[in-house]
Amino acid sequence: MTDALLDFMLGPMRVIGDVYYEYQVIFNTLVVGFALYKMIFRGKKTQQSSAN
Repeated sequence: MTDALLDFMLGPMRVIGDVYYEYQVIFNTLVVGFALYKMIFRGKKTQQSSAN
C-alpha cells in the first residue's frame, strides 16, 4: 500500500526516491552535518559581532 501511495505522490520522481532510500544514511548524515556546521559557525559570527 505504501508503494502505491508513493507512486501516486511522486510520479516520475520515484527514481529519485529510490536513490534516496538506497543511500539514506549518507544523505541524512550530510544534511545533519551541514545543519550543525551552519549552527556552529553562525553562532561564532554572532558572538564576534556583539564583541565589537
